[in-house]
Amino acid sequence: MDVRNCRRCGNIYIYDNFNICPRCRKKEEEDFQKVKKYIEENPSANISEVSEETEVSARKIIDFLKEGRLEIKNEHNSILFCERCGKSIKTGRFCNKCIGQMDREFKQAIGQRKDPSELGSGDMKERMRIKERYKNGKIE
Repeated sequence: MDVRNCRRCGNIYIYDNFNICPRCRKKEEEDFQKVKKYIEENPSANISEVSEETEVSARKIIDFLKEGRLEIKNEHNSILFCERCGKSIKTGRFCNKCIGQMDREFKQAIGQRKDPSELGSGDMKERMRIKERYKNGKIE
């Protein structure tokens, strides 16, 4: 059992692949729903207005944009930029062009690893040897 402190409130919780406790996640989801509802009712509102009316910080609203949970209506904005090339984006952390380039680079980097010793641990090599022993359902 992995026990950690919540990054937001500092309380101890059982780690479940989130860096914040269930109570803070619930509060964050409530804030997101308030922001989403306000934006649906006022589609032309800017971040300042949304923050003021929903009492959710502008920083948290920007985090929702970076997480891809919200999208900016105007493609050319001065709020959200690709973290790789600096181009103005609507949602997320990277523009579509950079996502495609990074995907190709990652696939190329993985494709270059052909030697099993580069795969990491000796455990992978051992599994490969075991598989060879059991070819065609026969133990060799």
